[in-house]
Amino acid sequence: MKTFLSFFILVAGLALAGCSTPQSRINQNPAVFGRLTPEQQQLIKEGKVSLGFDAAMVKLALGDPDRIHERTDASGTSEVWSYVTYEGDDGLILYTGYYHRYYYGLSDPFYPYYLAYPTRHEHTHFRVVFREGKVVLIENEKS
Repeated sequence: MKTFLSFFILVAGLALAGCSTPQSRINQNPAVFGRLTPEQQQLIKEGKVSLGFDAAMVKLALGDPDRIHERTDASGTSEVWSYVTYEGDDGLILYTGYYHRYYYGLSDPFYPYYLAYPTRHEHTHFRVVFREGKVVLIENEKS
């Protein structure tokens, strides 16, 4: 019985650890959150970012990005963070969020992302562009 209870607690803890919210990220990084202005804190609590935010602030609001790449143009080099979803042809969202990326290909009958969706496609719904460590561009797709 004791082994079963320990296993259940471990599984529940892992499941909850995957559900990252702005508040849970704030709780994990109170020093970063504490140095912000009240306006910045409110945006982060709402899961929003603003021009001038640094990487730590964006991570508090949105979590880790799904993709990071560099872009170079005439004005210099910038870093682009992309947040993606995976969707079926019927518009059903199969995946959203950083914490599922490592389970790609595993079978789980209770989560549709893991089902065989041969027509699944990636959809970037949000991008944040950094230059010199600060957000200079936000691309947010309207629904």
